[in-house]
Amino acid sequence: MEAFYRTHKYLLSHLNSPVRRGLMDEINWDDRLIGIKGSRGVGKTTFLLSYAREFFGIDNRDCLYINLNHFFFSDRTLVDFAAEFRAQGGKTLLIDQMFKYPGWSKELRYCYDHFPDLRIVFTGSSVMRLKEENPDLSGKVSSWYLRGFSFREYLNLMAGCRFQAFSLDEVMKNHEAIAKEICSATKPLHYFRDYLHHGFYPFFLEKRNFSENLLKTMNMTLEVDVLYIKQIEHSYLPKLRKLFYLLSLEAPSTLNVSQLSKKIEVSRATVMNYIKYLKEARLVSLLYAAGEEAGKKPSRAYLYNSNLMYAVNQLPVNESNVNKTFFYNQLLKDNRLNTSDKNADFLVNETYDFQIASQPKVKNISAVYYAADKMEAGAENMIPIWLFGFLY
Repeated sequence: MEAFYRTHKYLLSHLNSPVRRGLMDEINWDDRLIGIKGSRGVGKTTFLLSYAREFFGIDNRDCLYINLNHFFFSDRTLVDFAAEFRAQGGKTLLIDQMFKYPGWSKELRYCYDHFPDLRIVFTGSSVMRLKEENPDLSGKVSSWYLRGFSFREYLNLMAGCRFQAFSLDEVMKNHEAIAKEICSATKPLHYFRDYLHHGFYPFFLEKRNFSENLLKTMNMTLEVDVLYIKQIEHSYLPKLRKLFYLLSLEAPSTLNVSQLSKKIEVSRATVMNYIKYLKEARLVSLLYAAGEEAGKKPSRAYLYNSNLMYAVNQLPVNESNVNKTFFYNQLLKDNRLNTSDKNADFLVNETYDFQIASQPKVKNISAVYYAADKMEAGAENMIPIWLFGFLY
């Protein structure tokens, strides 16, 4: 136990967390069992450690961070460890890499039922389905999702600002005043293209080649998260990788399942399953017609965020497609997006039809809103696209 406390203290003492994540204020930390999912590279470990440092401090033994990758847990159960931690006065146990521990959901349920004075916060892969596939935790676990940096978080870090997030309704009603206030303090367009290239994943702060690091992260997502959690034979990995690559070359694009099936030499049903796994892994996003999500073929496939487009594709990326991917990604957190039937790119919350405009122009179609690139501030139904990066 003391070795874990020493590691905990060392990690908190050397923690580099320059951006306070908004999720920190959304979670109800009074809940006894909290699961935090997220794709690889978005900073789940840093988030756990930031919580420990902010709410407990470095020397407080009420809280302890552990990583279940440790060989110690190949011979010691999580229940036994939690019981010992609690017996020594521990109150909050932070557990990283939960999905790699066999029988994790049953042991978490045991801890929940038998240790009512112990709070457990754990991280897991975005591929995990905490409630749907783990009936032991139904009604017990509070599930949250940690995303990569929004453009707002990236801008705050790079420009030394402290801008707050806005709801979509606030942006729609007051975008001119909001943009004016932000632009009076900094120049968001100066940072926007850099964010599209490398700003979503916090590891751009590390002194390593970003694209190579992101490629490694994507491969680890496929090899560990998808294959391990979904129990897919390793021999199918090349087909999964090829499918992702083919999607990335065309995204955003209409899905031709029959063609993809022929190219990777699997059935249409397998293609659809693989696409679902890629979506759960936060490598792709799927756009459906309104009311057609359940059991239907998606209308279009996007890469999950714009950084992926630059890392995977060796050819120059299409700027308009990058902007569409950015818009979809930034609105995904709290909004519903579908295809539009008004010659627009997206229908948002069944209310707003949006066209992603590459160049700012005067628009007269009042029924459609425009998210425009290369402009600091908009007017009426023309809104600068960077402002949609302030939604979280």
